[in-house]
Amino acid sequence: MGNKTLLVTINGADRPGVTRSLFESFSRYPVHVIDMEQLVVRGRLILVFLIAVNEDSNLSTEQADDVLHEARTAVRMIASQMDLEVSTVPGVAESLISASDRFQVILMGSPLSPEAVTQVSATIAKVGGNIDRIHRIAAYPVTAIRLEGSGAHPDAMRRSLAQVSVDCGVDISVQDVDLEARGQYLVVMDVDSTLIEDEVVDLLANNAGVGPEVAAITERAMAGEIDFAQSLVARVELLAGLDEDVLTSVREAIRLTPGARTLCRTLNRLGYRIVLVSGGFINVIAPLADQLGVSEVRANTLEIRNGKLTGKLIGPLIDGKGKRLALEEIAKRHAIPRRRIIAIGDGANDIDMLEAAGLGVAFNAKKVLKDHADTSVNVPYLDSVLYLLGITRDEIEASDARHGMHESKA
Repeated sequence: MGNKTLLVTINGADRPGVTRSLFESFSRYPVHVIDMEQLVVRGRLILVFLIAVNEDSNLSTEQADDVLHEARTAVRMIASQMDLEVSTVPGVAESLISASDRFQVILMGSPLSPEAVTQVSATIAKVGGNIDRIHRIAAYPVTAIRLEGSGAHPDAMRRSLAQVSVDCGVDISVQDVDLEARGQYLVVMDVDSTLIEDEVVDLLANNAGVGPEVAAITERAMAGEIDFAQSLVARVELLAGLDEDVLTSVREAIRLTPGARTLCRTLNRLGYRIVLVSGGFINVIAPLADQLGVSEVRANTLEIRNGKLTGKLIGPLIDGKGKRLALEEIAKRHAIPRRRIIAIGDGANDIDMLEAAGLGVAFNAKKVLKDHADTSVNVPYLDSVLYLLGITRDEIEASDARHGMHESKA
């Protein structure tokens, strides 16, 4: 008999009972379901399914053709009664794509232009990929869509899509969807100008009356113009003599980046391990880490004697290389492979950390870091990183509702 199949596409206004009624029409025939996809957009239903004649029914080719003809007539009748449009295509083979050839592309824009969608689609097609499904995962604060596809490995399209990101002013992330991508994740995040909107050393400097001098050094260091370790030592020296009590007022002055609480809350619920790795000061950020459910913090320690900052640091220096070493040590301790490590930062001292991660995210970053990142987020909402991981806004809000959360965007 061979493999006798029928591909059925249904579309029209959605309502309860549509799927049940359609499949009831097949129940009297010797067929089984091979594949099925359903999508509802703005109350409009799109349902596609592939059925095949049972191999063990011992039907001749002509009898199998008759079965599919009758099944097609039955589904058309039910669809007509429900004012649905239907199309059928016989003899469609099941697609067999290896798991290693499946990918997902997250596309974010504010706004998201048709040109960006065009360029992304063209790039995927150019490397032999096919878009199998498109789904909007967020409508605010950015528009984010997920394109799931097959036929091409993610590595084949990353470089080209990075250029599309620059040309069209959108954020794009390309990810594997194979089984090995599942399991515990490690999220390693910078603090200053990433988790928080401020540079802590600048806040301390303002209290010491050396704000402009320190800010100038900070800007050059984040742009990669001067060595971070040297710049940090120079800035801390300018804080010598500052009263210890200032650390408390600086903690209270810190402004979380919008979406920071949502990001950490959601990742914690998913079982992700969140670590802060900062070139800033643990004296200031440790209490904040506790509030956000962060599992571990690596940062520099300001030396304090007789209630005053000495202008020196104690312990190992956390610079760019120190951040990478911390990431690698924590990942090894918890047996988390590179492909399940996400690093988020904004400046030149985050380059090593992002390069060591499976997904390096440059958050409103300096160009020097964007050039080394896998993807960039250029909107001021830290929880937009969740969309790059394929987590939808609906899933975030549903989780908050279950836990009775009604917090602000922060």
